[in-house]
Amino acid sequence: MTPEQFRQYGHQLIDLIADYRQTVAERPVMAQVQPGYLKAALPDAAPLQGEPFEAIVQDVERLLMPGLSHWQHPDFYGYFPSNGTLSSVLGDFLSTGLGVLGLSWQSSPALSELEETTLDWLRQLLGLSSQWSGVIQDTASTSTLVALICARERSTDYALVRGGLQAQAKPLIVYVSAHAHSSVDKAALLAGFGRDNIRLIATDEHFAMRPEALREAIAQDLAAGNQPCAVVATTGTTATTALDPLRPIGEIAQAHQLWLHVDSAMAGSAMILPECRWMWDGIELADSVVVNAHKWLGVAFDCSIYYVRDPQHLIRVMSTNPSYLQSAVDGEVKNLRDWGIPLGRRFRALKLWFMLRCEGVEALQQRLRRDLDNARWLAEQVEAAEGWELLAPVQLQTLCIRHRPQGLQEDALDAHTRGWAERLNASGDAYVTPATLQGRWMVRVSVGALPTERGDVERLWARLQAIVAR
Repeated sequence: MTPEQFRQYGHQLIDLIADYRQTVAERPVMAQVQPGYLKAALPDAAPLQGEPFEAIVQDVERLLMPGLSHWQHPDFYGYFPSNGTLSSVLGDFLSTGLGVLGLSWQSSPALSELEETTLDWLRQLLGLSSQWSGVIQDTASTSTLVALICARERSTDYALVRGGLQAQAKPLIVYVSAHAHSSVDKAALLAGFGRDNIRLIATDEHFAMRPEALREAIAQDLAAGNQPCAVVATTGTTATTALDPLRPIGEIAQAHQLWLHVDSAMAGSAMILPECRWMWDGIELADSVVVNAHKWLGVAFDCSIYYVRDPQHLIRVMSTNPSYLQSAVDGEVKNLRDWGIPLGRRFRALKLWFMLRCEGVEALQQRLRRDLDNARWLAEQVEAAEGWELLAPVQLQTLCIRHRPQGLQEDALDAHTRGWAERLNASGDAYVTPATLQGRWMVRVSVGALPTERGDVERLWARLQAIVAR
């Protein structure tokens, strides 16, 4: 493909994306296809000769679009907001088009320095002190893995350069909420702790970690001859957006010299609102925190921000310094290869930089406040309606709801809940997420897609009432 062809076809793709965003509300929210539909429609092998670009674009609409569930749809209330603002899409497009890599500062100086500067802008917006330094990871899963590896090495005085965990006399213990994201368990397993050394800490009536339960678990491990290592607290748990109390958890962690990592992947975006920062009371006691800018904030996936208070420890654990990457300025610059697992990185800061500059902080704050207000409105309707239950406090933009028909036996309630949620999703009119809470099925309604306005939420409430009556 020549630059001129790229120019021509690029305009076609921009038009396709713009048309898609303008008309996405006309599509069914959830994909209406069966497993294997696309594999059956595609050839068994790649073409030997190049095909016309127009044919490829036609197949995007004919084959791919039917197999997409549309996260940018105004009636998408599933999982979590994954908002790709068009300004950030353009930044991502430019990053891919430039094709530069950040192996070291010298390999692309602007890549490193823009990431450093833009993440410092975001740090200030989130209300974090100047003690924190950030780096872009791909997802919160990777950020948590990096955090637990750093915790492991601090507790073992850098055992990685000796015999690793195999040489440790005492098992290292990780403490997490019973409502922590599944990626925390996965990170603990990949970091070598082992499932037997993960402690699930009991939660209170609002599904937040109980500090006294954490203190008791640590005391029990010390008495058993184990070595407490790390605590992962969550601001905005996956199921209910519960808020673990960071200050008392942080005080316990500091008393026992434990690494405290805060998973604020979704809820962290709310910290650009000063009125929400009470949720982070005690964040300065943490060692690391992750905020997924590619969720509610609006940066195109993937852009997970990992902040640490001791970057030198992170660098010591993660650094690699082969001769072909060394340069005369290494002592003066931030080499991002030493801040995470991968050696190379894309120019991901561009999409955050584009979004912050094009949208502006006030517009971002206004959108998040809109979503919070819409979630509160829906919560009021649920609480006031006969037969409906609100199962957890609405801390942010996620509601946990259940419909309980009069006279329905407890054993039949799960089938009723899953049934109406599946009917709603299959209709294509809206998308919600069934999940379990305390052993019973409920439905999560996550308000926060870019185009979702009050009228869309009012329409959802009408649909919910109609669907349970079937």
